[in-house]
Amino acid sequence: MQQLRLKMPIIFITVAPVTILLSLFLSIIFGSKAISMVVIWDAVFHFDPSNVDHQIIRYSRIPRALGALLIGCFLAVSGSIMQGMTRNYLASPSIMGISDGSVLMITCCMIFFPGLPNLTMVLFSLAGSAFAAVVVYLLASSIPDGMKPVKMAIIGTIIGTFLSSIATALATYFQTSQDISFWYNARLHQINPDLLKTILPFVIVGLIIAFGISKQMTVMSLGRDVAVGLGQKDLLVKSLAILSVVLLTGCAVALAGNIGFVGLIIPHISRFLIGVEYSWTIPFAGLLGGVFLVFADIGSRFMNYPFETPISVVTAAIGVPFFLYLIKKRGGTSHAGAK
Repeated sequence: MQQLRLKMPIIFITVAPVTILLSLFLSIIFGSKAISMVVIWDAVFHFDPSNVDHQIIRYSRIPRALGALLIGCFLAVSGSIMQGMTRNYLASPSIMGISDGSVLMITCCMIFFPGLPNLTMVLFSLAGSAFAAVVVYLLASSIPDGMKPVKMAIIGTIIGTFLSSIATALATYFQTSQDISFWYNARLHQINPDLLKTILPFVIVGLIIAFGISKQMTVMSLGRDVAVGLGQKDLLVKSLAILSVVLLTGCAVALAGNIGFVGLIIPHISRFLIGVEYSWTIPFAGLLGGVFLVFADIGSRFMNYPFETPISVVTAAIGVPFFLYLIKKRGGTSHAGAK
């Protein structure tokens, strides 16, 4: 296994472009309506606005494939950073309530400020992510042993459920449940192509920060005392890490709603395959998370064919057993950067 880990960076660089293109290709091909390869080619390179099939490819399947790839990448990178920063093997945007904070703020935005531009909605989503992260961290810090993995996961789940309940109550009271059901059910086929362009500056900054602090994350995953002893600026690194998580998670939720367990599962698989050097683990998790969500989305199209199944159902079916396995195997201990 150790020899495989040593070779994984080379394998990663070699297969990454092919894997990304293959997953996008399969996502665009498969759908409720069969469309030939010739039509797909023409839709991409010789677009005809009057052709319905061309419109399906250009405005539905391509944004859906790109959206799934990007969202999976953002959530997996966020999960890797959270697990490394907190040394909590159960940390992820969905379990820690960060995604639910974004959903609540988007709900408030649509109820109280309807018709606002995409940029404003993204900013609301980012604010919700930041709010939830701060609340969970402060609450966990204020109770005995609150930072232990299982307790912190319980606190995050409680806060997330509470925020989600508020969002549901507001949507029901103001009779907008149907309008915002997209963010509850995480239906990738309803991704707004214009929103993909709007989030680009935010996610680029988030990814740059994530990759920029990757070496520091390796040290931080060994424990605060070790990191400080090696001269690392603990507060600065944690602040940048939280900023990256907020940017990536907030944009992921703004794109397609609350998708759970990607940020939990993928970082563990990434560390298992490539090791605990976060300068490789984080980008590898991003690739793996993107490809994972694309294939999960493809699977969701055939679970109840020809009807769409929310992608969150697929990720939960994989994530819940994995979550329980982690609790049973690891108990309440923190990880020390090793698998």
